[in-house]
Amino acid sequence: MITGYSVATLVVFIISIGFVIYPVSIPTPRRIPRIPINLTTAPILAIAILWAAQCLDPAVIRGGIVGTDGVKPYNILILFFSLAYMAITLDITGILQSAAFWVSNKGGTNGWKLYTYFYLMLTLLSILLGNDPVILSGTAFLIYFTKVAELNHISWLMSEFAAANTASMVLFVGNPTNVVICEGFSVNNAAFTAYTILPFVACSIFCFLALGGQYRDKKYVPRKLNHATDLDARSVLLDPIGACVGSFMLGSALVLCLVVSFFGIDVWKISLPFAVAKFIYDIAWDHYRFVRQIPMLGREQKGPEENGVQLDDVMLQGAQTLSDNKSRHRQSTLPLPPTEKTFAAEWRSKGIALHKRLHAHFPTFFTALPRLPFALVPFAFSQFILIEALSYQGWMDVFGTWLLRATHGDMYRTIWLIGVLGVILCNISGTNIGATILLTKVVRAASPMLSDQTIRAAAISLAVASNIGAVSFTFSASLAGLLWKGILKQKGIIVTQTTFAYWNALPLVVMTIAGLSVVCAEMAVLY
Repeated sequence: MITGYSVATLVVFIISIGFVIYPVSIPTPRRIPRIPINLTTAPILAIAILWAAQCLDPAVIRGGIVGTDGVKPYNILILFFSLAYMAITLDITGILQSAAFWVSNKGGTNGWKLYTYFYLMLTLLSILLGNDPVILSGTAFLIYFTKVAELNHISWLMSEFAAANTASMVLFVGNPTNVVICEGFSVNNAAFTAYTILPFVACSIFCFLALGGQYRDKKYVPRKLNHATDLDARSVLLDPIGACVGSFMLGSALVLCLVVSFFGIDVWKISLPFAVAKFIYDIAWDHYRFVRQIPMLGREQKGPEENGVQLDDVMLQGAQTLSDNKSRHRQSTLPLPPTEKTFAAEWRSKGIALHKRLHAHFPTFFTALPRLPFALVPFAFSQFILIEALSYQGWMDVFGTWLLRATHGDMYRTIWLIGVLGVILCNISGTNIGATILLTKVVRAASPMLSDQTIRAAAISLAVASNIGAVSFTFSASLAGLLWKGILKQKGIIVTQTTFAYWNALPLVVMTIAGLSVVCAEMAVLY
């Protein structure tokens, strides 16, 4: 039954999503930084407001953290962070950049050949490592490459973004949304790959054809490159031993996660020990090289400021820069007392010195640490809690009824409705994670009136939509989009929302039609 509390809960949820898509910062009258209302803070504020208004109770908050209906948020986050740490530390060894250099050499001076090779390389790496590590390394390399070769950067960067996000649908660990679907619909991890591999192939091929069609002009991808140099792939492989060990550990973790899923074992119980073992190895290997005075990560033993290491958590870096600028502005108008200023400066200098020493001693861990997607933790838990609140107020039953009325329980209608809704909601539900959690709950609410085949078809359709939905109209359709935008801005390249939507429109439409058509064909054959 819908009540005033139900309406208030839905309104607050929609407003919080609005601030996720269009973040703002509130000015403050005193010497404190501006208050940001964004992806991290907006959902938390929404929860606080709903709790104060008695629209939810502690049991709802607990359900959003511990999980309900088979979905365990902590399981999802532990698994994702464990594999993210291993993938990022593998990237730090230089293996991804070395692969990019090797592919660049193979492409030679043929523009379209090189464009195709890069698309294939980014696709394969994203299947194995997930989209975030590839976005981190691939974006930086393509910015460098397009500047050196005097190429139009937009065609190469948009291709990279599309390839990375499309390929993340193959393995259940490729995207947090995949893990939500496996948990929420009880899909075996190996079976998930079996279901998504054909839609992925169709989406990837048609996406490349769409990209090729819209970038057919020579100004985007020239037939022949004017500046082609032979790049030394070995020179950027900073830690060959670490690359071998990291590849072995990540590969072993992925294989074991797939195997144990057949026995009903939570996969985080496999991924977490591997991540801890990799952390111990990183610390021990860096300490050994530090003691033996072996240059680490291709550099002499210097602190992060001296060797030019940049934090890749660009959102955090941007927020810190804004905070520092505001602090300096306010300090100029309202100066601190001399003793307080001296005390703060002393502690700040001590903190910087300690960080430099630790970074010099353990560069792998301290380079990987800011790259980990910490913003995902409060956001994911908040989304689970808010959607649990919607369920508590009866909205999931309402949405489930609407789904049944629209599809009449028909499997093919459900595939197309969930798929298209998934793509749309990625843009307006606070990233693809929010859209996936919401639609998972809706389908489960309608499940008593749906056949098992229709529920499975809805799960695979949602898996396709939640991944290709990142290649969409808003940067906030995925965390990868926000990360990609931040890296470009840091490098002095501004891609507007309109430009992003314009170049993604054709690939997104083509992939949606191709991917969902293959899901329909799969279900027709299987059932």
